[in-house]
Amino acid sequence: MTTPDARPRRSALYLPGSNARAIEKARTLACDVVILDLEDSVGPEAKAEARVLAVAAARAGGFGVREVVIRVNGLDTPWGADDLAAVAQAGAAGDLAAVLVPKAASPGDLAACRKALGSVTPMWAMIETCAAVFALDQLGAASRAEGVETWVIGVNDLVKEMRCRPGPDRAPLMPALTSAVMAARAHGLTILDGVFNDIPDLAGLERECRQGADFGFDGKSLIHPTHLDLANRIFAPDAEAVAWARTVTAAFDAPENIGRGVLKVEGRMVERLHLDAARRLIAVARAIAGLEA
Repeated sequence: MTTPDARPRRSALYLPGSNARAIEKARTLACDVVILDLEDSVGPEAKAEARVLAVAAARAGGFGVREVVIRVNGLDTPWGADDLAAVAQAGAAGDLAAVLVPKAASPGDLAACRKALGSVTPMWAMIETCAAVFALDQLGAASRAEGVETWVIGVNDLVKEMRCRPGPDRAPLMPALTSAVMAARAHGLTILDGVFNDIPDLAGLERECRQGADFGFDGKSLIHPTHLDLANRIFAPDAEAVAWARTVTAAFDAPENIGRGVLKVEGRMVERLHLDAARRLIAVARAIAGLEA
């Protein structure tokens, strides 16, 4: 079984929970995660219908190896409590992997959602407010306590709240993005980069995916199926890195090196801390191969 840390989450595709046709198509798309959205992409008049459709889709299953996540509305909205109650009932059956909580800004937000959701279904959390950025360590500790496995950056909301102009290099967002990655790693969480809004601009998407991978994100949240191939390719371990990881593990596993903390491997100094990273990389590559088989 793949551990949560090695579970491929290269591509997480948002789909409006109100769009039954899109949900059906998602069962065949090459994404690691399907996020059925009840929040931003669904208007007030369609939220009740979207809730019914999304929960029914998760219960019906048929998504194969894809993780199914439902993003609910916040508890401070007229729909949040009903969303969590409905998702809690779906959590014990079907393909539902997690519920994605929007605008998690404090440990109290996570605790309130956990109380409403119950203990069965894992939670994911959106990091998308200035308050959240200044509470990353506390949110990380609370995430572990409340059963949150993954953070998802909400760049659009963060940009709106900051009133910044991110530009192609996302320079104003860099402190928040890198701090979020560090906090996620400190608390053993998976973390996904935010969406790229310009659907036809695949060159821009590739640039941003590479930047996100360089920052250390595990994958990227996406808004269109045409973005899947790039995200899957860029956030997957490359063949050279996997080959080196296998060389490192083989060296440390050799009988004469058992218990040694530092080795010289093909002329490079390698510490035992690199062994853990190498093993995880191999596990991710193996899991991706299983998904694509």
